Amino acid sequence: MGKIEKMMQDIAREVKYTRHFIGKDALDSRVMEAMRKVPRHKFIPTEIRRFAYENGPVSIGFGQTISQPYIVALMTDMLCPEKQDVILEVGSGSGYQAAVLSLLVKQVYSIEVVSELGEEARERLQRLGYHNVTVRIGDGYYGWQEHAPFDGIIVTAAAPYIPQALVDQLKPGGRLIIPVGLPYMHQELLRVEKGEQGEITTTNVLGVAFVPLTGDHAPPSPES
Repeated sequence: MGKIEKMMQDIAREVKYTRHFIGKDALDSRVMEAMRKVPRHKFIPTEIRRFAYENGPVSIGFGQTISQPYIVALMTDMLCPEKQDVILEVGSGSGYQAAVLSLLVKQVYSIEVVSELGEEARERLQRLGYHNVTVRIGDGYYGWQEHAPFDGIIVTAAAPYIPQALVDQLKPGGRLIIPVGLPYMHQELLRVEKGEQGEITTTNVLGVAFVPLTGDHAPPSPES
């Protein structure tokens, strides 16, 4: 069995293990096909590419990781992406999540606070042909007002709470997928949905472990 096929089987197995939490027995076939098509190894440092298709997170430097394939697939599925959607990603990392999304939607705008990672991700995505992804260096806590509102927003690092700017930049009917919790402690993967009248519904989906969302201009917690 090839590495990619093993990864796909690992994702399907994890979905079944967590079906009572995520509310489904299988992920969207379009999402699974995108996971199959994107060459994950090209988004991972050369010296550890042998771990590219294993179902676990991989370090990409600067204290950041590329999430395990199951989590990438699950978060993408939770967005319910459509072909004409415009998506905001907070936390470009190596560009892998954006590449997966790019096969499913019209446009991806991605923000990365670590300039070295953001510049590398931008170059990598362009070189590999993901031309509907635009990467900017900046603090994702505040979203990207210039291109708002978005059909969906995905955050790839854990925030201590849901940034209001991201909620504000969602279209009515849009979804925000975000891990929330303290760094290196218990976190929850949340689905935040904005109704047609602007009402907000938050669903706790799954316990997760993400690196913290960082940024010099991150606002303080409302409780502080």
